[in-house]
Amino acid sequence: MNYQTTMIDRFNRREAHVAVIGLGYVGLPLAVAFAEAGYRVTGIDLDARKVDAINRGESYIEDVPAAAVAALVLEAERERAGERESERWGDGGMTTLQPYSSINSHPYRPKRLAATTDFSVLASCDAVSICVPTPLNKTGDPDVSYIASAAEQVARHLHPGMVIVLESTTYPGTTREMLLAQFADNAQGWRVGEEFFLAFSPERVDPGRTDWTTHNTPKVIGGVTPACLSVATAYYSAAIETLVPVSSPEAAEMTKLFENTFRSVNIGLANELLLMCDKLGLDAWEILSAAATKPFGFMKFTPGPGLGGHCIPIDPLYLSWKMRTLAYTARFIELASEINTEMPRYWVQKVQDALNDVGKAVKGSRILVLGVAYKKNVSDLRESPALDIIHLLEEKGAHVAYHDPHVPSFQYDGMEMVGVADLGAALVEADCVVIATDHDAYDWTGVRQKSRLLVDTRHVV
Repeated sequence: MNYQTTMIDRFNRREAHVAVIGLGYVGLPLAVAFAEAGYRVTGIDLDARKVDAINRGESYIEDVPAAAVAALVLEAERERAGERESERWGDGGMTTLQPYSSINSHPYRPKRLAATTDFSVLASCDAVSICVPTPLNKTGDPDVSYIASAAEQVARHLHPGMVIVLESTTYPGTTREMLLAQFADNAQGWRVGEEFFLAFSPERVDPGRTDWTTHNTPKVIGGVTPACLSVATAYYSAAIETLVPVSSPEAAEMTKLFENTFRSVNIGLANELLLMCDKLGLDAWEILSAAATKPFGFMKFTPGPGLGGHCIPIDPLYLSWKMRTLAYTARFIELASEINTEMPRYWVQKVQDALNDVGKAVKGSRILVLGVAYKKNVSDLRESPALDIIHLLEEKGAHVAYHDPHVPSFQYDGMEMVGVADLGAALVEADCVVIATDHDAYDWTGVRQKSRLLVDTRHVV
C-alpha cells in the first residue's frame, strides 16, 4: 500500500482524524484551526480542567474566542446525535436517517472538536501534532521531558500511515534523535517515509496579535524524508495559508531558534543602550527614535524591564546549550541573556534611587506595580520580568501590591498574589508606582497625575 498517496488524499478530502497533544497557547489555536479547516480534531492534555472547558465549548486562551470553540464542539455533538439516530432507526423498516457526517458532501466535512486526557485515541488518528512545553530546568539546561513523554505515548499507538509533527521549540536534532529513535524501536519494521511520516514545524505564536494568527503566519516545515515533507505539507496546508518547506527537521529547528535569538540579541542591545545612556546622561528613547528615521539598515528594538514569554527568554539558551555540547560558545546569546536577565535589578535600583531622592527607604515603602503580564494586552505570566521586580522589591523590605486588568490574581512559580481592586486609591496611596507592563487599558494620563512618584520601565508616560 502506498501510504504517502493515501494520506495525502485523506488530508485533501478532509477525511482525516487528527490529534493535538498539548492544549496551551500553541495547541488550542492549532486545534481550532484544524477543525475549522474541516478535520475531525481531538485535543489531548493531562490537565482535566482544560479538557472539560473545551468539551463545554469554552476557551481559556485569550486569542481563541469562546464562540469559535463552542461552534466546533456543537458540530461534534450534532454529528454524534445524527449517528445515534441513524443507529436507532436503521432497522425495522423505518426510514434510515443519514449520519450528520454525510449531510455535507466532500471535500469539506463538518467542523468538529473534542478533547480528552486519554492517549489511546491516538490509535484512531491519522496525524498528530505535538505542542508540549519545553522549559529550562533548574540548571538552565533544556527540559525535553514533555517531548519524551508525548513521543512515548505516540510510539505506543503508532500505526501504518500515521503522520507525526513536532511543534515544540527545541534544539537542532531533537526530532531525529528523540522521536525517530523512539518510533523506530516501536515500529515493527515500519520505515519512516514509507509506513509512517515524521516532521518538525515550529510554532510561531505571538499572543495578543490579531493581524498575524495561526492561520496566516507563514509556517516552516522540515521532514525527515522528502515523502515525510510531502505528507506533512498536505496535512498542514488545509489550515495554514503559507508553508515554507526546508531541507530537514534540523533546518526547521534551527530556524525557530535563530528567529528568537535574533530578537533576544537585539533587545539585549537596546537594553545596553539604555544602560550606556544612563551613564552618559542621555535619553535612550530620543536616540532610538532618531535612529529609527533611517529608512534602511536599521530595525527598531526597545529597552524594557527584561525578557518574558514562552520563547525569547528560553529558546536561545537551547541553542547555546546545544553548541556547548559541540565545544562552541555562542557568545552573542550568552551576553544578551546576561544583559536581559539583569534588567529587573536595574529597575529596582531606579526605584530605590527615586525613593532616596524624596527621603524614603525602599524598606517599608508602599510600591504599586502596574502590570504583571510579560507584555501588554495579554494575561500570560510566563517568565515575566514584572514578577522578578516584585520579588526583588519584597527582598528589600518593600510592601508590594500590583494591578493588572488582564490578571486579577495569580499563582506562579511559588508566588501568589491578588491584585488591588481600587486602582485609583492604590495609585494615590503608593509611595512609588512602577510601570512594568504597558497595557492599553490603562489611562496613562490619570496614572501620571495620581502618582506621587513614578518609575516607567516601558517609556509609556
